Amino acid sequence: MFTLAGVDKRYGPTVALDGVDLHIAAGHRTALIGPSGAGKSTVLRMLIGLEWPDRGEVRFDGERLRREALLEQRRRIGYVIQEGGLFPHLSAGDNAALLARTLGWSRERIQARLQELAALCQLPVDALRRFPSELSGGQRQRVGLVRALMLDPPVLLLDEPLGALDPVIRHELQAQMRTLFERLGKTVVMVTHDVAEAAYLADTLVLLREGRVVQQGTARRLNDSPAEPFVHEFLHAQRNLEDCL
Repeated sequence: MFTLAGVDKRYGPTVALDGVDLHIAAGHRTALIGPSGAGKSTVLRMLIGLEWPDRGEVRFDGERLRREALLEQRRRIGYVIQEGGLFPHLSAGDNAALLARTLGWSRERIQARLQELAALCQLPVDALRRFPSELSGGQRQRVGLVRALMLDPPVLLLDEPLGALDPVIRHELQAQMRTLFERLGKTVVMVTHDVAEAAYLADTLVLLREGRVVQQGTARRLNDSPAEPFVHEFLHAQRNLEDCL
């Protein structure tokens, strides 16, 4: 579905990506993990054309990402960020329907799709009439997911979608998102700092460090057969409650 070949990206003297070669298979759920500054979000933004490589190429469904075709390609990709990235002056429903309305969907079609997705994402229908400031963090994240799914794209990209939520809501949404991903069968690529979350939601992990891919594979493979000591160190760096008691 996505291929990065020899991708370099620099911001002044800072190296964000350094010769990245990466293939993300269609229909799989892939989590990009790694320490801060590893290049996770840069890779994700490359996939949707929000960043462009200084060298190398990015392909989506076999076609090279091109600026002149970017709008059409983006309509096949749903994009979710922390807190949903909602416009504060629009209702939740208007936020979710923005692109559909731009494409000329009828009011009836939009309302039917919103109702369908609200049920799918476990969002109360009356929440669609509220403004983002009137919603909880979990509800805003669900609205962001509804918006990303509005056009029924084959791909979902999620950049730390649960990072700003409290632990209880985050745990609840993790379970709901896993069920949703399995039900829809879409290609999913997400960025997270939480290794357990990555292993729970994704079937493939990609560990990055200093702009390079260190290892790619299942959580079990990375744990049992680390490519280098850093892989084991990173996977086991987070404390659990038992360590503190």
